[in-house]
Amino acid sequence: MNANTTTQRIVVLGAGYTGMLAAIRLAHRTRTMDVKITLVNPSERFTERLRMHQIAAGQELADYRIPAILDGSGIVFHRAAAVAIDTEARTVTLDDATELAYDNLIYALGSATDTTRVPGADQHAWTLNDPRQARRFSRRLTEIATAAGTVAVVGGGLTGIEAATEIAEEHPDLTVTLISAEQPGHMMGDKARAHLERALDRLRIVRKVGVKVTKVLPDAVRLDTGEIVASDLTLWTTGVKVAPLAAQAGIGVDERGLIVTDPTLRSVTHPEIRAIGDAAAIHMAWGQVHGTCQTGMASAAYAADALAKQLRGKTVKPFRIGYFHQPVSLGRRDAVIQFTNADDTPNRWYLKGKAACAYKAMVSGSPVPTFKLSKHMTMQAQLSTGGRATRATA
Repeated sequence: MNANTTTQRIVVLGAGYTGMLAAIRLAHRTRTMDVKITLVNPSERFTERLRMHQIAAGQELADYRIPAILDGSGIVFHRAAAVAIDTEARTVTLDDATELAYDNLIYALGSATDTTRVPGADQHAWTLNDPRQARRFSRRLTEIATAAGTVAVVGGGLTGIEAATEIAEEHPDLTVTLISAEQPGHMMGDKARAHLERALDRLRIVRKVGVKVTKVLPDAVRLDTGEIVASDLTLWTTGVKVAPLAAQAGIGVDERGLIVTDPTLRSVTHPEIRAIGDAAAIHMAWGQVHGTCQTGMASAAYAADALAKQLRGKTVKPFRIGYFHQPVSLGRRDAVIQFTNADDTPNRWYLKGKAACAYKAMVSGSPVPTFKLSKHMTMQAQLSTGGRATRATA
C-alpha cells in the first residue's frame, strides 16, 4: 500500500460478467474497511454476452446501465479503456489520459472472437464481440432475408449453434449453413446431441462438418476441400483472442496471452494483480479451465472473497471449480442442457424442450439480478466438484 495513504485503492479492469461481480461483491465484503474501488470499462451499457446471438437475430434486449447497477455500492465507475499498465508504479493509464493508481488490481478484460487467422475474415466476416456490430448485422440480415439470401455461421461450438438456430428460426426464408471442424455439440452426450441434430434438421440448417474455412470472400467462404459456400453474410464464432495489455505490461502470460495465475488467482509474476474469467490461465487437477460464464462468475466471486480476506490478514484457500452444465438455446422455443462432470465431460443427465428453455432462460438472465443482490448480501456461488455442488470458499 502507498505510504502516503491508508486507503486501499483497488482497480477492476473490465465490466463484463466477471468484472461486475468481482467489483460489487468486493465492495460488499469490504464495506467496513477503508477501501476505494474503481471499475473501468469503455461503455456504460452492460453487455449480456450470453444473449448476443439474440441481438444478431434482430431481438431487443433490456438496456442495463452499469452506473445504475452500481448505485449504492460505493464503487466509482470510470468510463474509459485501459491502454497501459505500469506494474512498477502500480498505475493504469486510460484512453482519456487519466492515470489511476492501485494497490491491488483485478484484471477482467475477457476475450473476443479472433478473425485474424483466416484470410478475409477480418474484412468480410461479422462477429458477436460488440452489441453495436450485432445490431448492424441484424439489420443486414433483415435485408438479405427479403431476397431469401444465404448466411454462413462459422464455428460449431455453443455460440455458433445458438446463433445459427436463432437466425434460422427468426428468418425461415434464409438458407443458413453451419460450418464446423467438429460435429456440432460434439462435447455433449449421445442423447443430448441427438436432440440438437433434430433441432438443426427442423430449422433446415445445412451442415458442413469436418471442414475448415480457408478464406472468407465478400459473398462466400472457401473450405479446405475447395468447395465454395455462398454466403451473403458470414458470422464468425470460432477462435478467441485476449487483449495484449497484460503481455505489454510484462505480466507473466501463457502462449495465448492469458495471465498465468497461482492457486489463489494471483499473477505468478505480480501478486498484487488477480486475473479472472477469460483473461486468466487457471489450472485445476483435471486440466485448464476454459472460458465460460459459469467459470468466469465463480472466479470473480472467489477473487472478491480472497482479496477481502487478504486485506484482513486471513488465510486464503486455493480456488477450486468444476463444470456442471452445457446450456444451449436452439431458438426461442427449444434448448438442450447437457449436465457434466467436473472436467466438462458429459454425464448421463440432460434436459430438452420446454424444461431446457426455462433452465437456459434462468441461466442467461441470472447475472444482473445477482449483481443487484450482491450489493446487499453475499450470494453463495455453487461450484461443481465431481458431480456434487458445493459452496465456493476463498
